[in-house]
Amino acid sequence: MARRREAKLNEASGAAQADAGRASAGQVVVIGTIDGAGVDLLCQRAGIGVRQFHRVRPERLPAIVADADALIVRTAEITAETVHAARRLRIVARYGVGYDNIDVSALSARGIPLATVGDANAVPVAEHALAMLLALAKRVPELDRTVRTGGWAVRNSASTWELAGRTILLVGLGRVGRAMARRCLAFDLRVIAVDPALSADAMAALGVEKRETLAGALAEADIVSLHLPLSAQTRGLIGARELAAMRPGAVLINTARGGIVDEDALRDALRRNRLAGAALDVFAQEPPATDDPLFAEGRLLLAPHHAGLTRECVRRMSLVCARNVLAALDGAPDRRFVVNPEVL
Repeated sequence: MARRREAKLNEASGAAQADAGRASAGQVVVIGTIDGAGVDLLCQRAGIGVRQFHRVRPERLPAIVADADALIVRTAEITAETVHAARRLRIVARYGVGYDNIDVSALSARGIPLATVGDANAVPVAEHALAMLLALAKRVPELDRTVRTGGWAVRNSASTWELAGRTILLVGLGRVGRAMARRCLAFDLRVIAVDPALSADAMAALGVEKRETLAGALAEADIVSLHLPLSAQTRGLIGARELAAMRPGAVLINTARGGIVDEDALRDALRRNRLAGAALDVFAQEPPATDDPLFAEGRLLLAPHHAGLTRECVRRMSLVCARNVLAALDGAPDRRFVVNPEVL
């Protein structure tokens, strides 16, 4: 009994000293699997406790976060109920840049900042989008399969095409869009973009031509690449009308969010040969059903929401998340990463 009492006193004394000497003491809950570099960084700080949950049933989340001072979240849905249950919460750090899985209004109502990883994944996502574009233009998957099955004569089909001299439309010219623009210009593509947040002069400084309306820009483009978040305004942005407005033989690339594209309309456009191809790294339902009718269409290139998950980037995102958490617990959140800065 005496030992137990002494342990409790030591624990209370240690907690008081930690609180007095370090503002960042607190419990950090990690929902989902992230690279260990960020977890190690958190654990190096005195007074920080870290609990990791690789897979969590949604109904368990409110109980898991009840005593959390900070959350690091990958793809789990953080609802208003979960936010309300986390009575000590001071920061949510998103392991990525999209945050359509998080109720931002519920966080803002409580004055809790939501931080993303900023441009940590801009380069790998842009590289992935460009790789998918090149694979479509050069028919890489089909030619590989054909050679393996003895179809050498396909070399005379003249079925591939060049990027140089064609026009690419970037829908969204944020961090990833700008990284994509630089790479497209290096391939001698003409780059046009739709993004209401940027002026024509700002785009011109990047070598990009501004277009005011999506409908008009679609008619100009040989390639359309999506680089914008999923929101109430962008959900279903690319539907039957927009696909019909694209040039016959154009291609569509989506490494942003699946809900931006109406997949039924895309399937119809591919079936009717309106498009020469499409590349999707993201889907309305993830993972998609293996018998999804969309997958039966030819000229469709698929990836498992993998664009930002390079070896380098997963480490980088983990470290940015950890730093965002520590900054917020120290009372000085880095507003460069905060998507609801009005709470600061």
